[in-house]
Amino acid sequence: MKYTNKFLGALCLTAFGFASCADDYSLLDYDVEKPASIEAYEYLNDYKPLKEYVNADVNPDFKLGTGITASTYSEGGMVYRLATSNFDEVTPGNAMKHASVVGDDGAMSFDAISSFVAKAKEGGQTIYGHTLAWHAQQRNKYLNTLLKDREIPVDPDATVEVDDFYFDFEDGNPIGGWGLQSSRSVAAEGPDGSMCLIIDNPVAGQSWEAQAAVDQNFLVGANHIATFKIKATGEGVLGIGFQDPANNYAGAGNFPDVNFTTEWQEVKLECVAQKGATRFLFSYGQFAGKIYIDDLKLVHEEAAAVNFWEPLVSNGNAEGDENVNFISTHVGGTNGPADIVDGAGVDGSRAYVVTSAGGGVNTWDTQFFIESNINLVANDKVKVSFDYRADVANNSESQAHAAPGAYIHWDGGVAVNFTTEWQHFEKEVLINASMSPSENMKSWAWNLDVGAPAAPANKYYFDNIEVAIERSGNTIPLTPEEKKDTLTWAMNNWISGIMTATEGYVSSWDVVNEPISGTDKDGDGFYDLWSSKNSAGDNNFYWTDYLGNLDYVRTAVKQAREHYVGEAPLKLFINDYNLESDWDDNKKLKSLINWIAKWEEDGVTKIDGIGTQMHISYYENAATQASKENAIVNMFQLLAESGKLVKISELDMGYVDANGNTVKTANMTETQHFAMAEYYKFIVKKYFEIIPANQQYGITHWCPTDSPAGSGWRAEEPVGLWDANYNRKHVYAGFADGLAGAE
Repeated sequence: MKYTNKFLGALCLTAFGFASCADDYSLLDYDVEKPASIEAYEYLNDYKPLKEYVNADVNPDFKLGTGITASTYSEGGMVYRLATSNFDEVTPGNAMKHASVVGDDGAMSFDAISSFVAKAKEGGQTIYGHTLAWHAQQRNKYLNTLLKDREIPVDPDATVEVDDFYFDFEDGNPIGGWGLQSSRSVAAEGPDGSMCLIIDNPVAGQSWEAQAAVDQNFLVGANHIATFKIKATGEGVLGIGFQDPANNYAGAGNFPDVNFTTEWQEVKLECVAQKGATRFLFSYGQFAGKIYIDDLKLVHEEAAAVNFWEPLVSNGNAEGDENVNFISTHVGGTNGPADIVDGAGVDGSRAYVVTSAGGGVNTWDTQFFIESNINLVANDKVKVSFDYRADVANNSESQAHAAPGAYIHWDGGVAVNFTTEWQHFEKEVLINASMSPSENMKSWAWNLDVGAPAAPANKYYFDNIEVAIERSGNTIPLTPEEKKDTLTWAMNNWISGIMTATEGYVSSWDVVNEPISGTDKDGDGFYDLWSSKNSAGDNNFYWTDYLGNLDYVRTAVKQAREHYVGEAPLKLFINDYNLESDWDDNKKLKSLINWIAKWEEDGVTKIDGIGTQMHISYYENAATQASKENAIVNMFQLLAESGKLVKISELDMGYVDANGNTVKTANMTETQHFAMAEYYKFIVKKYFEIIPANQQYGITHWCPTDSPAGSGWRAEEPVGLWDANYNRKHVYAGFADGLAGAE
């Protein structure tokens, strides 16, 4: 029996490693052999393309979208035609990301984006921009190149000599040796009666049969200069060079041979140390007799270096809003960012203020911490300076800590006595082994409840804090201010470039993608932004490390608005995942809303909307599923209360059985498919019920077809509205019914 198939489609997208499919009724009417099991799906023939279920009378601006591969879409073939038949808007999976456009040298290529925009215009579809700023999929090599140490201008011909060793032999013989018969000793037989080295080799043989050496690592590639005085009981030849004992005693650079006589002579020789140079060697086995050596010195040449102080903290004057280096123990015993108070600093500026309730049991019940950006190790020289005062005069104690609160040593070397008048403290502190026994010191702590339990209720003020480590070299790290300025320029270059390439046609963007971490290290009750401090050593580039938690987003928003040239209002979203989390009472969404309020406190920054990704699963366990659904309702309520536009930005769904196992597509039952369909309908309907019409931006379904084996995204899971052969699934009906508001 033949029948006309109107629910097969062929829209196959590969963004993020998945395929996506949709219908195109004008193209896909054809006769096929009817499968025996098709009856259960025949009702899907009656469904229209998805976008026809959106009620334009309620919200004419609502966008139904899908993710898509820009290059395939731009070809104008089946993918393009089927996408336009089902969706109002397309989001290119990767084409608009930093790493897809910016090369290792910083050059940007927008050809793929320009073609994509032109094709979307032709099809009458809008584009959702994804993404202007993110910590992942950045061109790390280029960005890190911008942050490399700055070269210090020096005379290219100027060099300095660095001592490797100097032996006058007054304290004995530090030189080892080889050879069965030769011996080494010291005696007062130098040229002026001083102590010198005496090598006695009674029998001549091969040169390598009697040797003396100094073992240490020598600077590979550097020119080394050896000087010494020498005579012997006869005439002979002394061989000198570097050797690599770890490589079968291979040579690693040879000095010219020295021809010695019975008279003292001064020798100066040069040689470039080669790879593996860990031994300085004399070879004298061919000479029988005594050799006298005095004032043996080896130096190497290096380009002229400069000593400088590298800053280890930022915003020490408290004039900015960032506070990552200054922690205090608040009343109640929890550590958190020290308070920044307007008008509390020197000359009415801002300052860090630590409040003590007084009467503490221990001197450390109230503490102030300075946390360095790096670990400090023994022999590091660190300069610490700050201005300080208190409401009530009191002493303090200082300690060395790892992280704030991780005590190491009782004496940090920076204790001060507070008075009610501003004072200035400045000291160069040499880190010792007691302060950093495991190379783990990172913080100083000031114990402020000295006199406990009679310590007074008090406020302690810190301003103009500087901590810097002494460095030496031919390059100097950029200061935090220089790094921030450089990356602000780099972000501006990127955003202006992509705004120009999209010609104002893309009016809605993820201005910042996935900024919220799942950790609350500062204890303020909200999750922190992602940074290298709470990452797992990944390969991401964290703009927050350099621009700061506030200016990261504010800068991206400012630049996007400056460079946008379109006529439609620009809409900027913060997009993130796990906003529907039930395990923490939607804490991630609450944190995001809190951060948006902080970013907008400047009265200039404006975030238009929030994107919730919703990569979810249906849970067969009824209690778990109920918890998930409640969290989704809570999410929509919080989003509605935010007053922002709301976009479901990347919706897809898997299935988890009663035992907590993810079910693969091949093992799904009809009952499970129908359960997923009802869940889709629930989600979409709740969106329309809870989110006010003027806040409904739209819904983008992220995985139109089931994910194939080997996919990088939810491989072999039933995430699609169509199956892998482009047949509509029961979830298609559930999704469409949700859009239509059908029961």
